[in-house]
Amino acid sequence: MSTPVLQLQNASIFQRESLILSEVSLTINKGEFVYLIGKTGSGKSSFMKTLYGDLPLQQGQGTIVDFDLTTLKEKQIPYLRRKLGVVFQDFKLLNDRTVKENLKFVLKATGWKNQSEMDDKIDKVLDKVGMKTKGFKYPYQLSGGEQQRVAIARALLNDPELILADEPTGNLDPQTSVEVMGVLQEINKNGNTILMATHDYALLLKYPSKTLKCDGNKIFEVVQKTI
Repeated sequence: MSTPVLQLQNASIFQRESLILSEVSLTINKGEFVYLIGKTGSGKSSFMKTLYGDLPLQQGQGTIVDFDLTTLKEKQIPYLRRKLGVVFQDFKLLNDRTVKENLKFVLKATGWKNQSEMDDKIDKVLDKVGMKTKGFKYPYQLSGGEQQRVAIARALLNDPELILADEPTGNLDPQTSVEVMGVLQEINKNGNTILMATHDYALLLKYPSKTLKCDGNKIFEVVQKTI
């Protein structure tokens, strides 16, 4: 039996008063790896922002990891984000803190208290992304690919039910993109559900998977041959 982690029914996505996407109906089930493609400006980022509570869902129905997006209150957003892992294009790491301190900052902000439990969790997630020996380094001492691995590790800290990766390879060269993609694939094989926005069609060909496309104010599923 498939368990949905994201369901939208006739949803409309707005940026302030501007309608970005309309009549969006889709389901993502636990364990899936789903691409979200589309040209720059087609609504991918607005869609992602709606999913993690940055933009309100003003029309239609939507649930994500058991939160109702239509009735989502400001005070619920931190709890929603604990059940989501978000990976950004520009890493969003704090340059004045080491890798481990970056991750500890997130754990403390999400309610962790026990020092040894935090250290243990940080070691585990860094190990998952092949960065266990780099915890003492500062982000500026790492390559772009390594910074993105740390950003993926950060997204895994609270065992998210869904990882939202918004153009995670957008700032990386092709070889590094493939390496980062390999990390995401491995995480998906271990049971994490991933929705990844991208315009890197080479990755789609190399790692085919379910694909949604933003085009003409709509989101629809596409068969890979037609991309």
